[in-house]
Amino acid sequence: MPNLKTQFFNLKSLGVLTFLLIFFGCASIQTPQGGPKDNKAPKVVSMIPKNQTRNFNAKKILIQFDEFFKIQNETKEFSISPELEKAPILKIKKKVLEITMPDTLEKNTTYTLNFGKAIADINESNVIKNLSYVFSTGNEIDSLSLSGKVTNALNGEFEKEVTVLILPIERDTLFGKKRASIYTLTDSSGNYKLNNLRKGTYKVYALKESTGGADKIYQQSSDEVGYIKEPLVIDKNVDNVNLQVFKELAPNFRVLERKINADGSISLSFTQQLKKPKLTITEPAALDVSKLVRFNNTNDSVKVWLNDMSFDSVKVAIQDQGKLLQVVNLSRGKKDTYTRDITPADNAGAGKLTPYQRYTLNFPSPIVSADASKIILLDDSIKRTNFELVKDSVDFLKYYLTFPWKAKRKYDIKFTAGAFTGLFNTKNKEFIKRFTLDVPENYGSQFVLNVSVPDTTSSYIVEILNEKKAVVRSYPIKLNTKLSFNHYPVAKYLIRVVYDQNRNGIWDTGNIKAGSQPEKVWYSKEEITLRPNWDIENNLIIPLPPKE
Repeated sequence: MPNLKTQFFNLKSLGVLTFLLIFFGCASIQTPQGGPKDNKAPKVVSMIPKNQTRNFNAKKILIQFDEFFKIQNETKEFSISPELEKAPILKIKKKVLEITMPDTLEKNTTYTLNFGKAIADINESNVIKNLSYVFSTGNEIDSLSLSGKVTNALNGEFEKEVTVLILPIERDTLFGKKRASIYTLTDSSGNYKLNNLRKGTYKVYALKESTGGADKIYQQSSDEVGYIKEPLVIDKNVDNVNLQVFKELAPNFRVLERKINADGSISLSFTQQLKKPKLTITEPAALDVSKLVRFNNTNDSVKVWLNDMSFDSVKVAIQDQGKLLQVVNLSRGKKDTYTRDITPADNAGAGKLTPYQRYTLNFPSPIVSADASKIILLDDSIKRTNFELVKDSVDFLKYYLTFPWKAKRKYDIKFTAGAFTGLFNTKNKEFIKRFTLDVPENYGSQFVLNVSVPDTTSSYIVEILNEKKAVVRSYPIKLNTKLSFNHYPVAKYLIRVVYDQNRNGIWDTGNIKAGSQPEKVWYSKEEITLRPNWDIENNLIIPLPPKE
């Protein structure tokens, strides 16, 4: 008689097995999700022929990596030095980079293949930096080197991932026109080193390219640059060749940007900082009388407001020191419309008003009139009417609200609709500002700096900087003097001195064509620490400017 119990379990096991086969047969194999992000660049496993090969005669070079990779920006990043009429051909074969060499290699010559940032992994684009392959078609490999640091000319900080390049003196005219083939990138501490150089005379440059550049060709309008003025003879290993990068001023004036903004205002930006700028509406000439003009602090951009937008086109003339520089034309469509919002910002940063400042409203466009009766001021929820609304006598974008503010009280100011009227009868929508008056304990009382200059025939600029190296105060001086720095927030400050060589009261940058370097700067090693209600007096002895 058959064992029914055994048959039942056999059928049950068969059913489970079938289910598992179907389940795993249908399931797809996927890459495990999650885990730490890959931040490692591919590593070189082998090079065939080996790096630094002498008497090189191979047709192909094979570089194997430990993971799959891609080639990015090959035309910008990859180069061979000395250059060849026909460039090597790069191909990816799984984890191997195959480089096919042309048949035009010269005898007894050291060649360097520089990959820049061309090699990166596939998933996260982690880049191998400064990867190179060197070989010689003769018995010797060029072995000279050049090293140093790159810093910012103004703030003194180390510049990372800046391109340092050299050009043989006979090829220096190609700078800014053609990509150099001998280059390297600085590390996170601003250090660079160029290896396998041949004996010769070179010009040395540092190039900090703007976002979207990276073609290793200097663009004066967007890039920063550093250079060694005199040609450098390399006949041995050369160290401590340091460069400072700076933004060159444009040699010629031109308007960089011109546009009619969404609110109907006109914006212009220039290649140069103007000294005594003037702007005139030449067509339609009737608009010139009522125009409102506001240049920025450095006079390299301007904003213009007109009270009539019925024109098809407008011509704007830019002058400096009485000289006409350029006339630009801007056109608008007859059906163009503009959106205007006159909601202001204020100077109560993070909801706190400095006790030594007036409460200030900064508007995005000019205000024609204001109605203080449409402003409601609450002092700890109590309505106050003894405030005053004051328009700035010079800046048409500024208004002040004066009131005997008290520390630690909460202020709510409601600006109801129509409190301010701008151009074209634009009214503000209701907005509310809230803040407290900061306590004096958060500010230093007085800081006095007794400054001694090394040369009374020269000029200097003493600058007080915050911890982010932004200028807080600037004092042009020529003689020994006493400077006062009062009622600033409790914090640490730095002192920077500009050696104002041309005595114009500002830091001047360099110019390659003129052979000039940026004006030198010096940072005091001592920090200023402002403490609550403390009076401090320090001495500042300015040293002689550093030598070239």
